[in-house]
Amino acid sequence: MKIIQVLLIATLSASVFIGGCASNDSGRMGSQSNVSYGVIKSITVSNDNHSGFNAGTVIGGVVGAVAGNQVGGGNGNTLATVGGAVLGAAVGTTIDNKNAAQMYDIRIRMQNGSFVTITQKGSVADLRVGDHVRIENGLAYRA
Repeated sequence: MKIIQVLLIATLSASVFIGGCASNDSGRMGSQSNVSYGVIKSITVSNDNHSGFNAGTVIGGVVGAVAGNQVGGGNGNTLATVGGAVLGAAVGTTIDNKNAAQMYDIRIRMQNGSFVTITQKGSVADLRVGDHVRIENGLAYRA
């Protein structure tokens, strides 16, 4: 029964922590709007779409190690702790990867003939090469 309580507490704690890391950033920076217009020339998947820190791996590893440490004694306890850490880290990594937003590089020819590239997070399903777009606060929208 003790291991179930530890797992439940650890899972809830990790869920609260990971949920607190979530962002609902719409890209809006203040009330003033800087708007410009252009035409999309290319859309590619960005190579820089990960911050390098995988909180889910770390949290999962710690939670797994704590849970595994509650099992057995002696060498069995050590094995359970290491196994729990590895399994927890794997689960945490999977959760982090599922929650990661894809990044896209959108190359746009502006009205004045210059080019800009915007790196945009999330779906660009409504944007296509050749579309006229409005660029507002660093994000591209169909015009």
